[in-house]
Amino acid sequence: MQLNLSNIEYTYSSAVEHTLRKVTATLPEGWTGFVGDNGSGKTTLARIVCGLLQPDVGVVSPSLFSTYCAQSANESPGNLFDFVVAYDDLAIRLRNELSIEDDWSWRFDTLSCGQQKRLQIACALWSTPDVLVVDEPTNHVDASTRHALFTALSKFKGVGVLISHDRELLDALCSQCLFITNGTATMRPGGYSQASSQVALERSSAIHARDIAKKEKARTEREAQRRREEASRVQARRSGKGIAKNDSDARAKKRHYIVSGQDGKAGKLSARIQSRLEKAEDNVANSKVEKRYDAHVWLDAEPSRRKVLFRMEPGHISVGESLLSFPALFIGNTDHIGLVGDNGSGKTTLVKKIIASISTDMSPVDMSSIDTSSMDAIFANTGRIDAKVLYIPQEPDIAQKENTLKKIRELPSAQRGQVLSIVAQLNSDPDCILEGDTVSPGEMRKLMLALGILDSPELVIMDEPTNYLDLGSTEALEQLLSVYPGALLLVSHDASLVSSATFITWRIQKSEDGYELVVD
Repeated sequence: MQLNLSNIEYTYSSAVEHTLRKVTATLPEGWTGFVGDNGSGKTTLARIVCGLLQPDVGVVSPSLFSTYCAQSANESPGNLFDFVVAYDDLAIRLRNELSIEDDWSWRFDTLSCGQQKRLQIACALWSTPDVLVVDEPTNHVDASTRHALFTALSKFKGVGVLISHDRELLDALCSQCLFITNGTATMRPGGYSQASSQVALERSSAIHARDIAKKEKARTEREAQRRREEASRVQARRSGKGIAKNDSDARAKKRHYIVSGQDGKAGKLSARIQSRLEKAEDNVANSKVEKRYDAHVWLDAEPSRRKVLFRMEPGHISVGESLLSFPALFIGNTDHIGLVGDNGSGKTTLVKKIIASISTDMSPVDMSSIDTSSMDAIFANTGRIDAKVLYIPQEPDIAQKENTLKKIRELPSAQRGQVLSIVAQLNSDPDCILEGDTVSPGEMRKLMLALGILDSPELVIMDEPTNYLDLGSTEALEQLLSVYPGALLLVSHDASLVSSATFITWRIQKSEDGYELVVD
């Protein structure tokens, strides 16, 4: 069994350029990785593979039963309640492998993003499709869940498509990777590490070829200019212009050049060199190298003049059916804090309580009375503490996304240019990202970060910031946060990011009464 993609093209109605152009590929049994920068068209192609989008041009064949597991964790699976009442061997095995509790399906909206992702994967696998597309499955998940997901996905028998920026998962599952760049796609054998090495080699060769073509063009241009000047001098000799009537020697030389054919030779050489120049210009034009950015972003900020930006007395909050207890918590003006813990342990709930407490002059607040969906996607209102706070949530809702785009479009041209320049440094095309209303989750995170940087925040709160980000952008974010001079509260399952960007750890672990937060 295999799936064939033939000359696939697709353009969104709000876009001015093709999202996909003449994509041709064969997807055999096993896993194929779709790899590319944010906004490159990976999810668009995946939805075409599953029949959720119809291409403008091209064919997907044969017609097979397909299931798409969305990248958004809070998107409820269509077969969720069928799965909850199913007790066949496959359903039981998936519940065990993914540690899914019996009541999760009935309270899907209250689960953590990591728990929702486990249910999404389980429901997708339980449907036993011929073609399974899994979009960013390791977003939101802790280390144990990542291992469980790999185990479950590795047993899938069919045509699998994995969209991911998780290098380890791509290497472990995939036998080939489709690299999508500027709407075109190239298949390369092996997992991500092997395939990306080939990409790097090809890019290096392309850069070398382009440099040679540019040098040849410059040399040919110099030669062409010399030939044009020589031909001009010959023409002047032919015309006799500038020769005095009594200059018999000059007139004799003119006749000699005409009789010997040297005048015609100069003109022919000039024509030949012009032809060579045109060929050199074509070689340069055809020596295309994918545009990449330095991926270096500087956050213009200074520590707050207040030594303590946040304090909260010891207490507890509800986390599902359990309680999360915490000691007295403080955030100093230069503290870099990593908040870590398993899925469902209450990390995001605690962050929302902190945001609410900051917005009410740091007084303890019952989160049940706070409508967090109405909060600004970018800035928390910090009230009387006189600190600028940048907050980027784990899963921005539709209103928050629309508000972000609206704010950027309404910025003065100079500030909008600053935002788009930051986005460019994170390897998203600044010329295309705001042309339409379709922005990928990774691009949205970049826009939110870039917009927030403009206000020189003193406290940055980010909940799973590397979700949906491509690998280059993740590295750039890691560099940015590690040197950020202000206060940082970072929620992440990315151990490398937490280790590089923070030096204080708030660790949530299980206790006799539920969960407890320990400050390391």
